[in-house]
Amino acid sequence: MTERPAPGMPPSTPAPPSTLRCGPYALDRARIAAFAGALGDPHPAYRDPAAARALGHPDIIAPPTYLATLAADAEDQLLRLQPGFAGTEGAVHRSQTLRHARPAHAGDTLHATVRIAGATTLAGRQLLTLDCEFRALDGSWVATTTSSLLCPATPPRPARRPLAPMGSEQP
Repeated sequence: MTERPAPGMPPSTPAPPSTLRCGPYALDRARIAAFAGALGDPHPAYRDPAAARALGHPDIIAPPTYLATLAADAEDQLLRLQPGFAGTEGAVHRSQTLRHARPAHAGDTLHATVRIAGATTLAGRQLLTLDCEFRALDGSWVATTTSSLLCPATPPRPARRPLAPMGSEQP
């Protein structure tokens, strides 16, 4: 049976989610190797399956911070669902911690569950704490990231229109 609002009361709107399941994120060798290259980390286990297997892994391993990039995607998806959230442009990423149960490997398919773990204000700006838990397809825990994000004080301004040949903005 569907609950109806009392007569004369507006219908209630559902609260925005504070938790969201994201993914799947399929980890592949090329992206892991590119990420390790961008970090400047030459460890062969990030690029060579034989080197990773020699260390006891089933395939190349992702650098520990690789999951932070996936967490950022999941966090953005959750934050876009929050009313009045202006976006991450102008936000300050204050800190991030990563806790790993095991390395992430090429061939893993992960799901992330991201949640708003805390919200407060700092200097008149919203300060959010976001937890993002990664699990493999079998449900086993792989890692959790915790991010602290200081949101913009005001919504970002829209991009300005190009100047007309006479030097004034177009309406």
